[in-house]
Amino acid sequence: MNFKNEKLEQFNDYIKFRKVAIIGLGVSNLPLLDYMYEKKAKVTIFDDREEDSISKEIMDKIKSYNFEFFFGKNSLSNLKNFDIIFRSPSCLPTKKELAEEANRGAIVTTEIEMLMKMCPCKIIGITGSDGKTTTTSIIHHILEKSGKKAYLGGNIGTPLFTKLSEMEPNDIVVLELSSFQLMGMEISPDIAVITNITPNHLNIHKDYQEYIDSKKNIFKFQNENGILILNYDNEITRNCAKEANGKVIFFSSKEKLDNGFIVDEKIIKQCNDKIRKHILNTNEVLLRGNHNYENIATAIAATSSLVSLEQAISAIKEFTAVEHRLEFVRELDGVKWYNDSASSSPTRTISGLNAFDEPITLIAGGYDKNLDYEPIAKPIIDKVNHLILMGQTSGKIFDAVKQELEKQNKKLPINICNNLEETVKLAKKVTKSGEIVLFSPASASFDMFKNAVERGKKFKEIVQKI
Repeated sequence: MNFKNEKLEQFNDYIKFRKVAIIGLGVSNLPLLDYMYEKKAKVTIFDDREEDSISKEIMDKIKSYNFEFFFGKNSLSNLKNFDIIFRSPSCLPTKKELAEEANRGAIVTTEIEMLMKMCPCKIIGITGSDGKTTTTSIIHHILEKSGKKAYLGGNIGTPLFTKLSEMEPNDIVVLELSSFQLMGMEISPDIAVITNITPNHLNIHKDYQEYIDSKKNIFKFQNENGILILNYDNEITRNCAKEANGKVIFFSSKEKLDNGFIVDEKIIKQCNDKIRKHILNTNEVLLRGNHNYENIATAIAATSSLVSLEQAISAIKEFTAVEHRLEFVRELDGVKWYNDSASSSPTRTISGLNAFDEPITLIAGGYDKNLDYEPIAKPIIDKVNHLILMGQTSGKIFDAVKQELEKQNKKLPINICNNLEETVKLAKKVTKSGEIVLFSPASASFDMFKNAVERGKKFKEIVQKI
């Protein structure tokens, strides 16, 4: 007997002839255009870009579907009297126009929230300030290699809302969830993971507490059957256990837990009632760095109720680095080049630095998210032979490192360049055989690039040409 998703069928009936607003023509919302047209919804598009910034292909589609549209910075002034509003993750639900529509009775949601509400199968959701993409990818890899039908979505993969009709109860959905996607969400995944919480995106969130509260939505709506995987070493995530509704599983690389999963002297162990079982030696995996060993321990914890330990270990041993995350690019004249473009905060770059024992030439700097760069200064002085900076945050990083150098009475060569090409050229000149060049910006990419992916691809392209 074929499975019928009754929740989806009810939604499809509801949406017919309803007034639907789609805010933002980003990756997550684009598939909604075809879907809403097929379901005969009355759609209006909003985007803060001007029309000439929208691709011709998308504009042709909007016009052929006879959708209304409003573009430009003040487009949301026309957001009135809608039944349901799909916001893009970056358009926060606290925005005045959205709050007014919600108070009037409109449903304000996202593609990802509606997917979760109508999903017929188990959902694993992963969030955190650092490590969530790698952890999500490892979890998905474990499930697929164990013979499960697993869908990958959220911040990575493809938007899954339009795949709902294909999903069946025995499938598993794996979602990477950002604070923007979680903010205002009223549903939590069956298995929730928080890798860590450190300051991030403070240029968009009202304050750090709003960012933390958004992250907590990943487990806030779980019931007693929910599973929550938490980082014991991070004070904020450790304390989340007090608010959990279901079972909590900790992971740690600093404490010998009585229960949970730990990284202990480069061995991943499973702990049950103080009995610690050796399950994986980190020299058997292809990833580098203690932060990645934490990601592996987290993924094993998240999948422990779904696959056997043997299946998980087998899959992990063949898992390679996610693109733009400590990704090996090439070796030239004895120098190894690594692309860590996804490291868009100081804590991520610190993890990258700690992954290597060799002397490092660090290329850092980029868009300013109002983050504090003081914590990165000491790790740079401890691990880096030559520091090359670029972008908006170059001054902040320079000042933090200079202050720490004066405190320690040490010296470190620091250069500031105008662009990526200059940094690579200089790195090649100053780095010796047996050393590492690490491109780990500790900053977002938006001052020079569309996103971290474009930045990483550009870095790899330049490095391959030198």
